Amino acid sequence: MAMTPTSQGVSLNGAGGEPPAGAYAPAGKFEAAPPGVPAHRSTYLEYLPGIYHDSDFLGRFLLIFEHILSPIDRTIENIPDYFDPELAPPDVVTWLGSWLGLVLDARWPDDRRRDVVKAAPELFRWRGTRRGLAHFLRLYTGLEPEIIEPSLRDIANDRNRAYRFTVRLRVGPQSELSRQLVETIIETEKPAFAACSLEWIER
Repeated sequence: MAMTPTSQGVSLNGAGGEPPAGAYAPAGKFEAAPPGVPAHRSTYLEYLPGIYHDSDFLGRFLLIFEHILSPIDRTIENIPDYFDPELAPPDVVTWLGSWLGLVLDARWPDDRRRDVVKAAPELFRWRGTRRGLAHFLRLYTGLEPEIIEPSLRDIANDRNRAYRFTVRLRVGPQSELSRQLVETIIETEKPAFAACSLEWIER
């Protein structure tokens, strides 16, 4: 075996100028196979005609593609979980909320955001009603809102009070609730023809 200088240092050449055995062996270990992927023989052989099942070369060759495609296959198999607010990753829950037109506060605990997305069918069923608005505010604030509507006598005495109501919230002095977001929720969930005023009372 001869040693010849190169621009990168010293090159080892075997007989006939061929590199010695093991010259291209990696210094470190190969990356571990993805979970469920065999280390030496691809399971893709099962999908080929029987004549190829005993091919060691083909088993190792197909392993390259199985290493690449297996994580993608598992993601596709788990797609239904990404649409379940109880199982989806936190970032996906926010994304699902945007699909449904829901108002989600990034400061909410993860469980609360999941509860709002999970309640979306019920919220949409009652959107534009007192029940729907109260349910949404309850989910967001954790408080029981007071929704005050004028009586028929009040409207008879003052026609300007028709189609107007008040939402009253009693919040703690150290509350981190956003009044602006509450107003956005009210504007989104109230009847389109009605006007609302918010009473924000700190206890």
